[in-house]
Amino acid sequence: MFDHELQLFVLNSSRVFGEQVARWLDLAPSPHDERDFEDGEHKARPLASVRGNDVFVLLSLYGDAGQSANDKLCRLLFFIGAVKDAGAARVTAVVPYLAYARKDRKSKPCDPVTTRYVAALFEAVGTDAVLTLDVHNLSAYQNAFRCCTEHLEANRLFVKYFAPLLREREVVAVSPDAGSIKRTERFRLLLAEVLDKPVCAAIVEKYRSGGVVSGDLLVGDVKGKDAVIVDDLISTGNTLARSARACRNAGASRVFAAATHGLFAGDANAVLADGALERIVVSDSVPAFRLEPGAAQAKLTILSCTALFAEAIERMHNGGSVRDCLTS
Repeated sequence: MFDHELQLFVLNSSRVFGEQVARWLDLAPSPHDERDFEDGEHKARPLASVRGNDVFVLLSLYGDAGQSANDKLCRLLFFIGAVKDAGAARVTAVVPYLAYARKDRKSKPCDPVTTRYVAALFEAVGTDAVLTLDVHNLSAYQNAFRCCTEHLEANRLFVKYFAPLLREREVVAVSPDAGSIKRTERFRLLLAEVLDKPVCAAIVEKYRSGGVVSGDLLVGDVKGKDAVIVDDLISTGNTLARSARACRNAGASRVFAAATHGLFAGDANAVLADGALERIVVSDSVPAFRLEPGAAQAKLTILSCTALFAEAIERMHNGGSVRDCLTS
C-alpha cells in the first residue's frame, strides 16, 4: 500500500471522462488552473497541496478541434513536472489514449521510433508510472519506458457486450492484420470461456506502403458464422471496412467490430457506412466527435471504460496488482 493521500487531477480537455473516474473512486478531482496565453503558450498548476501525496494526472492524448495531440502531450508533461516540483511523492500519468503509440519501430530507413521518444519525455519530467489502455504494441510500450508501465485491456468490456448477442450463434474472432493476432486471440479465448463453447479464429491479409493498404486474402472459416473483427483502434476505417468485406465475401452471416479507440479520422464517415459492417463497438477513451449523423454513426455503440481506470488507480494506490483488473 502506498502510504500517502490519493489525489486525482483531471486536465480540462478530459474533464467529462475524468469526472466519471472520480465518481467511481468516490472523490472529487483536485483543483487546478490552466491558462492560455495570447501567443499560444500555456501553463497549468495544481491549486491544492500535493506534497507527499500519491498523485494521478489524467489526460487522453487525442487531437481535436481545440487542441492537437501535441498540445495535450505538452500540457500533460508540464503539469506532471509542476506536480513533481511541488513535492508529490509519486506521479502517475493516466492516459486513456496514448498518442504516437503506433510508431514503435523503424519500417523505413531513417524512420523515427516515436514511442521511445515520447517515453523519454515522460521520464524527463519525473513521471513515476504511466497507466494506459490497449496500446498498439504492448511489448514496444513496455520496452520504451524505463519508469513503471501499467496496461489495461478492454476485452472484458467487449465480451460482456457481445456475449448475449452471440450466445446462440457460431462465432469467429477475426484479426484484421498480423499485428492484431495476439489481441484477437485474447478476446477469442475470453469469449469462448464466457460462452462456454468454441470460438473460431481467422485473419485478413494486410499490406501497407506509402499510406496505401492492400491485401484481401482471408485465412479461416467464417461461412455461416458471426464475425467479430478485433483491433486496438479505428482511424480512417479502411482496414476495418476491408476486413468486413472479406468476411462477407467469404460467407459470414454478420460482421461486427470491436476496437478500443475510435478516432474516426479522415473519410471514416463514408468508409464505415459500408453495408458489410453491421455494428461498431468502441470504448469512450476518445469521444466519437468526428462521426456525423448518418449510416456510420447509427452503427456505433460506446462502452465506458471509466470504472476500469478507477479500479486500476485504486489498486495502484493500495499496492494491488493492476493485472487483476483484467480478470475481475
